[in-house]
Amino acid sequence: MSAFKFACPVCGQHITCDSSSSGAQMDCPTCFRKLIVPQATGSGAGNFVLTAAEVQNRPNPALENGKGNPAASASRKKFPVMAVIVGGLFVCAAAGATIFVLTKHGKNTASSDSDTSSKIVGLKSNIAPKLTLPPRSADATNWTLVLAEAKIPDAPANGAVNGFGFKLERATIQGGKLDLRQGPKWPPDVGVSIHLFAERAEDLAGRTVVLESTRTNAPRVFLRWKNATDQAQTKEYRQGYAARVEFGPVTNNRLTGKIFLATPDDAKSYAAGTFTAEIRKPAPPKK
Repeated sequence: MSAFKFACPVCGQHITCDSSSSGAQMDCPTCFRKLIVPQATGSGAGNFVLTAAEVQNRPNPALENGKGNPAASASRKKFPVMAVIVGGLFVCAAAGATIFVLTKHGKNTASSDSDTSSKIVGLKSNIAPKLTLPPRSADATNWTLVLAEAKIPDAPANGAVNGFGFKLERATIQGGKLDLRQGPKWPPDVGVSIHLFAERAEDLAGRTVVLESTRTNAPRVFLRWKNATDQAQTKEYRQGYAARVEFGPVTNNRLTGKIFLATPDDAKSYAAGTFTAEIRKPAPPKK
């Protein structure tokens, strides 16, 4: 007796069986469809992959009468011994292939990709959901490292960060750290931060901070975004960027202002517009 390989005609799973099982019926270990084990070929069959036939709904007289392969009759009473499944991996079907779902009655029913999720109950995926961020706007041209050419629109700050579109949803300032962000929580979906040299946010009221791209001892700037698996990403700049921040007065524990910020990355990240930043106080020292 010798082993040979064959493939399921439905899902493509490779299976290895003993030649004595040729002509017998078995369930595919991947899609659970009933198959007829093909006839083994001559020498070298162990390296040649055949294709099994799927058992049809109509009866097969040859199998019922035990004709054909002598082992056919015994196979109905004893399941053929399956050897190691080649690679242990699924063979991906073509796009839009049928997905087989095990129902509560233990039978296999076909379901398309579009309605599979509604029929599988209690199944949790280990794959993190992808975060969908808006792409950089095609007309987003307000990027420059020359502050004399920079324009600050009289509208809430917006722009682009690492290729993603940015629209200000919340601004906070603690000491000299100004955070502009998009997203409901921290870390933000998209955002920019600049750490100005100030101990209190109130000290910046009425001041204008100008940082040319040629300055070498500039405050730190951070670009923030999330990747496709919702993991926070950060890129820091200590020089080479251009920024202008015009602070207004403090009103109701908020500091208003305007900002233009452009960083020297390949994606040409920038933020420009107005903001109203909530002033946050540092936590009191622990006693």
